[in-house]
Amino acid sequence: MTSREPRAESRDRETTGSRIPASPEALRNTHSAFRNPQWKGSGDSPWQDAFRRLRRNRLAMLGMGILLCFVLAALLAPWIAPYPFDRTNLPYGAKPPTPTHLLGTDELGRDLFTRILYGARISFAVGILATLVSLTIGVTYGSIAGSAGGRADHLMMRVVDILYGLPFMFFVIILMVIFGRNILNLFVALGAVQWLTMARIVRGQVLSLKAREFVLSALAIGVSPARLLVRHVLPNALGPIVVYATLTVPAVMLEEAFLSFLGLGVQPPMASWGSLASEGSAAMETYPWLILFPGLALTVTLLSLNFLGDGLRDALDPQITAHYWA
Repeated sequence: MTSREPRAESRDRETTGSRIPASPEALRNTHSAFRNPQWKGSGDSPWQDAFRRLRRNRLAMLGMGILLCFVLAALLAPWIAPYPFDRTNLPYGAKPPTPTHLLGTDELGRDLFTRILYGARISFAVGILATLVSLTIGVTYGSIAGSAGGRADHLMMRVVDILYGLPFMFFVIILMVIFGRNILNLFVALGAVQWLTMARIVRGQVLSLKAREFVLSALAIGVSPARLLVRHVLPNALGPIVVYATLTVPAVMLEEAFLSFLGLGVQPPMASWGSLASEGSAAMETYPWLILFPGLALTVTLLSLNFLGDGLRDALDPQITAHYWA
């Protein structure tokens, strides 16, 4: 029995020493490493190295290129659109695609190509701004829950579980009815119900990273919890956050389309891809192009965002960035 006890004590000392630097010199070296990170892979900054990996992903670059084309077309809509977006021409109503109207016209004679260009502005604005609202709430909530731990974490996540069990679209409808049907309230309402999954993702990443060696070393040298969270934990959780954000944008666009079917989405004379698809669904069998082209724009955007999200996930892999983020 006595011969085994020294070995056990030795193993305990080795295990303890491998987790947190024991000597003051080791602590100073660790602190210096955090202050002056060195990535010895390519010699570039973390962002440059991540962008290099992203450029090697062909599907991600394809998705980025398609999205850039859509965004540029939306921004330049007043200059490249062949007709005013609200111009009606009843004698030419519900015409199929022709050389003068590339994507046809709706029942009021409005050029569908023009309305899709202007609709892209509203759809991207709804998707991006609502996603920013959900990111702000979700990242803050998940970071606090994961950092606090214990009972606070348990209580905060039970609140998330309860909210998950409620029909979130019902809350969007209530918010829109109470605060009015305008574009600003639409941004806030959609973003306010999309943060739950983001909170779970961030909380899980924080809990996982808290047990990593570089976090334990930072705590050992006296780095404050807030600084540790902002400088070391959240940057290493950036990959999952960006991936989910790219998936939230098309989800919000589709939810706006659903609200348009209920009359709570974008209000005329403005139009989004969702509202255009909603209008086209009423005459889908007679005038299929009215729903085909807006739906195609939504589908291509969804696929592009998925490709880009996967590429960003690979480029910002936490297993790689954990070595050099500071």
